[in-house]
Amino acid sequence: MSNDLPPPSGPAPTQMLGGIFQAHPWHGVTLGSEAPVRVNVFVEVVPGDTVKYELDKVSGHLKVDRPQLYSNTCPMPYGLVPQTLCGARVAARCMEVTGRVGIVGDNDPIDVCVLSERPLSHGNVLLTARVIGGLRMVDRGEADDKLIAVMKNDPAFGTWGDIEDCPPALIDRLKHYFLTYKQQPGKLSPCEIEEEYGVEEAQRMVLLAHEDYKQSFGHLHGAFARASMPPKRDR
Repeated sequence: MSNDLPPPSGPAPTQMLGGIFQAHPWHGVTLGSEAPVRVNVFVEVVPGDTVKYELDKVSGHLKVDRPQLYSNTCPMPYGLVPQTLCGARVAARCMEVTGRVGIVGDNDPIDVCVLSERPLSHGNVLLTARVIGGLRMVDRGEADDKLIAVMKNDPAFGTWGDIEDCPPALIDRLKHYFLTYKQQPGKLSPCEIEEEYGVEEAQRMVLLAHEDYKQSFGHLHGAFARASMPPKRDR
């Protein structure tokens, strides 16, 4: 009996799965077709949040990390760039630029702060933003860069192309937040900002973080692609 069946019609298995299940914000969403100039961003925290939310790496759901214990709140939407990782390459770049030794990556997706005139009412959303700069932060000996980006088509800030376009007071506000958001009264902050950098370095950090991600998680995409292929038919 012949087993020659006609080829399947309709959407590919990966497309069908995407229509059934929500993509994991870190692994299932792409870096972005225009990366490293523009990247996809998964927003975790927005201004006014009195609870620190973050992505649960296993489930892909947004979870409560901790209540904000003190008065500081994030001055702009804050989240992560999918398919990035602060790993060995990000840490090596930090040591190269700063001259410090013993720095390691924090093994989290690279963080990004998004400038926009239009407020977001909540996190757990995806958007596209143009990378314009960043802060090279070290948290307890771990590289923890904070990219700065502008929401695509933003009516007020959409033409900004480099960190130099930002008012210094805006950058200082970001620095103050990250230098104090883990600081306890009467104790020194565990976070240090070594430098601020512009668009060229920010794009470089996106690519380095993407390479770190592929080294650690590239096998996931290969395994998913193989699992999504239709079974071979006996001839």
